[in-house]
Amino acid sequence: MRAHDMLRRAWQAGARSLGVFVRDVGQGMLEVSHNALALVGLVAATTLVFGLGRADVRHQAETVALEWLQQRQEQRAVADGNLLPAVAEPEAVTRATATDPRSLPRDQAAVANWIARRYKVAPEPIGALVQEAWAIGQRAGLDPTLILAIMAVESSFNPFAQSSVGAQGLMQVMTRVHDDKYRSFGGTHAAFDPIANLRVGVQVLKECIARAGGVREGLRFYVGAALLETDGGYVGRVLGEQSLLRRVADGSKVAPNTRHVPSPAPTQQADSSAPAPAPEPAAAPAAEVPPGDQFALLR
Repeated sequence: MRAHDMLRRAWQAGARSLGVFVRDVGQGMLEVSHNALALVGLVAATTLVFGLGRADVRHQAETVALEWLQQRQEQRAVADGNLLPAVAEPEAVTRATATDPRSLPRDQAAVANWIARRYKVAPEPIGALVQEAWAIGQRAGLDPTLILAIMAVESSFNPFAQSSVGAQGLMQVMTRVHDDKYRSFGGTHAAFDPIANLRVGVQVLKECIARAGGVREGLRFYVGAALLETDGGYVGRVLGEQSLLRRVADGSKVAPNTRHVPSPAPTQQADSSAPAPAPEPAAAPAAEVPPGDQFALLR
């Protein structure tokens, strides 16, 4: 019995010693861990303070965090069957050609809203075109309603229009002929950018009017009919549309479906039996320009 009691007491003493050892080791490890975490926290706080003090580091951290969050959002959206977040481009709105007509002066707003109703197009992109027509018309010394009338007759305000001979965009400029004019806009694909096409078209129109000596003959040059017997009614349609636009800009009430009356050609004061003088050729004498080729030369 005595030996048994001694063995039991020895076992209990060993267990108590082991328990003390385990507790001491645990407390030591806990203190070491606390100190290590405190050290890590101190390093992180120092790094954060240093980083926030530098704009480049802060911007890089924000960019990385934003990209990570956006990727996570896109992954969740695709998993849910919604593809729009994955293909979204928030900066796309900056490429839109649009201006609220309500922000324009009275005459421009009236013209923009009238064109939108007449040609069944959105008023916001038309507002941007009207605003640009007024601005560039002033610089070029051209009536903005003439510029808008050409767009109406040429393309019905379709920026992607293309004719059978290759005239493109709002003002139906011959892109392959006037490719040099598109260099300032990054290349010939800018023909389908509404503002770029408008600006190039105005430059071509200004050159045609200067070459012909007047608006009516300049329009014949613009459409490529300077060396033809007839322009097919083009000049009359453009000037008739311009007349309606002027009335709208002046505050007159004009129904959007009003049919314009083509502006007649000026009458000759000389003997009516005498033939009218031929217009000046655009780039070469008539004998050197086969019929039809002047369209490419002038547009």
